[in-house]
Amino acid sequence: MRIGLGTMGMGGSYGPADERESVNAIHTALDLGVTLLDTADFYGGGVSEEIVGRAVKGRRAQAVLATKTGSVRTPEGMRVDGSPAHLRRAVEGSLTRLGTDHVDLYYLARVDPRVPIEESVGAMAELVAEGKVREIGLCEASAATVRRAHAVHPIAALQTEYSLWERHVEAQILPTLRELGVRLVAYRPLGSGFLGGSFTGPDELSEGDFRRADPRFQGENVTRNRALAGTVAELAAAKGVTPAQLALAWVLSRGDDVVTIPGTTRAARVKENAAAADLTLTERELATLDALGGAAGERYPAFLMTTIDR
Repeated sequence: MRIGLGTMGMGGSYGPADERESVNAIHTALDLGVTLLDTADFYGGGVSEEIVGRAVKGRRAQAVLATKTGSVRTPEGMRVDGSPAHLRRAVEGSLTRLGTDHVDLYYLARVDPRVPIEESVGAMAELVAEGKVREIGLCEASAATVRRAHAVHPIAALQTEYSLWERHVEAQILPTLRELGVRLVAYRPLGSGFLGGSFTGPDELSEGDFRRADPRFQGENVTRNRALAGTVAELAAAKGVTPAQLALAWVLSRGDDVVTIPGTTRAARVKENAAAADLTLTERELATLDALGGAAGERYPAFLMTTIDR
């Protein structure tokens, strides 16, 4: 199945999360054949990895575990660290929290401008040789960086944002991935919930929700993006599916080499999202969705925008 499960919310990024509910969501995913579980060592300071590890105990063979490192939380905020020393330390912590002897897919979460990508990928390649990592990937890297990295060691996947409201990969990144045989793992396929049809306004977001700082959830951008989400909802209603299913089906329609990882902590949402894998869009529906043109506002706050597409 080309739909996985993102677990950022299980670490508290959208506000407090219930562990039992999160574990149930993971078990439901595995029961449905959703095998790709995506986490990171910085989601809740490792909490997400710990929850995933506990959830897959006894079911490890059913799961494809993907985790990331390279974004480090400090008292001053997030910093990027792609140094070989950090990567070696980080993988040991992830293996412990996940309760496994290997990670199926290990990502460099952000490209470190202080460290040549060849050095970062070289260190990750050593982890592959040691059996601690099966495949390696990058996140939010430019087409040129993916090409340089792939020359050092095969890059299995690039994880970056791709959805009806964020389509920057189509210009250069996706063609380069296809030339090199690299899969695209699309995160935020529902615009952090905006395209799912349930978002009514920024006031509903809890104090710990990272979307409070997201430009697309603020000011005039909310009004414009609500119109985009409204079109998705209208098409979904006409087709007899949910807005989330329609938005996910559009991402999957981009090609068999595109995988997506909608995040949730709820089993009901896992079931809803997984059903999108069986949904086929008509040419007319695709044309209408393609014409929407993307969301209003920058993808992230200014300090995070400097860390992407390097």
